[in-house]
Amino acid sequence: MKNSIKMIVGIFLFSLTAMSCTELELEKDVPNCIKQKIRKIQREDVQNPPASVWEWKDGNKTYYYITSDCCDQFNYLYDDNCNEICAPDGGFTGTGDGNCPDFNAQIEKTLVWKDDRN
Repeated sequence: MKNSIKMIVGIFLFSLTAMSCTELELEKDVPNCIKQKIRKIQREDVQNPPASVWEWKDGNKTYYYITSDCCDQFNYLYDDNCNEICAPDGGFTGTGDGNCPDFNAQIEKTLVWKDDRN
């Protein structure tokens, strides 16, 4: 009986490890902390609309924009260390939290990942 329980626990732990090490198919390379945020989204129910992650480039600064689930929620912008910068949009008014920096130039936006689950 003890061996059966140990084997089940071992299989479970191996499965968790294998899932967390699965290579993400991303459009471009991103910091590990952003990959972890994507993996967290993948463990949750599918959002409506599906979640996506975008890279925003403003001059020499890189940000990551991650969409939130559905209505009246902020969509957050993170720096390349996953520090939350602001919410550029979303919320009850749809205009974000008003705390974003003034972007100097035209922001170059590139899709990094989109949840393709149904």
